[in-house]
Amino acid sequence: MTVAAGLIASMAFPVFAQDGTGPIPQNAQSRSYGEGWNCDFGYRVDGAECLALDIPENAFATGRSYGLGWECGRGYAAVEGSSCAAIPVPDNAFLRSSGYGWQCDRGYRKDRENCVLIDLPDKAYLTDDGSGSGWTCERGFAASSGACVPIAVPENGYLTNAEYGYEWTCERGFFKIDSRCDPVVLPANAFLVSESYGPAWRCERGFEKSENACFPIDLPANAHLDRSGNTWRCNPGFRSSDGACVLGR
Repeated sequence: MTVAAGLIASMAFPVFAQDGTGPIPQNAQSRSYGEGWNCDFGYRVDGAECLALDIPENAFATGRSYGLGWECGRGYAAVEGSSCAAIPVPDNAFLRSSGYGWQCDRGYRKDRENCVLIDLPDKAYLTDDGSGSGWTCERGFAASSGACVPIAVPENGYLTNAEYGYEWTCERGFFKIDSRCDPVVLPANAFLVSESYGPAWRCERGFEKSENACFPIDLPANAHLDRSGNTWRCNPGFRSSDGACVLGR
């Protein structure tokens, strides 16, 4: 049974290679391809011999031909390349799945090398963020000095639910001025747009904007409305000159 387990392990992991073609030493076997031999799993090449690895407690052989040839087991860390020490896990914490660190339990946050209870304010709930406060405010509230205070939303405004930036914005047809939402003054021959910049409206096709109004476009001969519909361009073969389209050269 032990021999079978050793054979399985030697097949499952790479072994240390020997480039020579001399006699096969103890604890080695012929390569499956080419010339030379390989040390058995758990041994390393030393000249013409295969010496057993000095694997410390709570470690395992890696089978790699570089480094120490061993790694510490889950929950342990190498100390000066000679031993494996248990990773200290504080109260109210658990070892990460990688086995190389720890994380606080839900309801606790990291404070240096400890896990301290999260002081959850009213109108807040726990998050999975291991850094920071470990909590966030419910919808309609914002964090301020360790508490959750109501967000003042003006008339014709609504909450954005954004994690950063504006906490509220104005309804369609209104624009933000200081802490209020004022109605958009929509001129004739215009329609509302959802752009976060500009006047919040655009002229209909065939009209152009001038200050706060939309005026009909005076389309010259041999011209057409461009893609926006709010200005014109000369037809192919013509060029613009003093508000007209003349034959190009």
